[in-house]
Amino acid sequence: MAYNGNNRYKTTFDPKSTSPFKLSRSKIELFTECPRCFYLDRRLGISRPSMPAFTLNNAVDTLLKKEFDIHRANGSKHPLMEHYAIDAVPYPHKELDVWRNNFKGIQYLHKPTNLLITGAIDDIWINPKGELIIVDYKATATEREITMEGRWKEGYKRQMEIYQWLFRQNGFKVADIGYFVYVNGKTDRKAFDKKLEFDVQVFPHNCKDAWIPETLQRIKKCLVENSLPKAGELCEYCPYREAAKKAGT
Repeated sequence: MAYNGNNRYKTTFDPKSTSPFKLSRSKIELFTECPRCFYLDRRLGISRPSMPAFTLNNAVDTLLKKEFDIHRANGSKHPLMEHYAIDAVPYPHKELDVWRNNFKGIQYLHKPTNLLITGAIDDIWINPKGELIIVDYKATATEREITMEGRWKEGYKRQMEIYQWLFRQNGFKVADIGYFVYVNGKTDRKAFDKKLEFDVQVFPHNCKDAWIPETLQRIKKCLVENSLPKAGELCEYCPYREAAKKAGT
């Protein structure tokens, strides 16, 4: 069932509680990366050190949304859609601002685990078949060729797949293919001149969301345990904690 409550949920999991436990898309990714860090965060309330906000990236996101919203209001294709031969237009919906809100997003109560899953999307397009296309904006500044391969990019793909799953659970018809709109800041200009210029590329991703229900079951099992799970193999935080602990003894 879809959930439209008032977000009054504890940030740490209480095994004795029968209320739905709110779990964001980013926390699912945290579990995938390191079950131990996830347990410390969601069960014990001990979060990883926070990172500086990517305010420039946020500015790019905001401007991209405004740009696509112009075409959304006009019912027209964005030039990027024309360039990449994507048969779609930006999707107009009264809940779009809610779905984009980091503190609300689109939500779904997964009954088998009693986990309320949430995710805030960047954009949605719609094709002639009436299928929604999930779109995610990404910003970077690199001289290397941008691809969708690599550890962090796999996380991006899971992010999109969770968004697709959330919309499907809410009764929407969703296309398997989603798109990443990737903007890359140019560094080969002679001077800054109070402006940044970007190259923009669009990458398709053929999503598969079948892994999500099983992962939610594993997350619930992790949360109800009374002992720390194993650290993720590639976690950079857990080895640091262990080294600091040894150094202090």
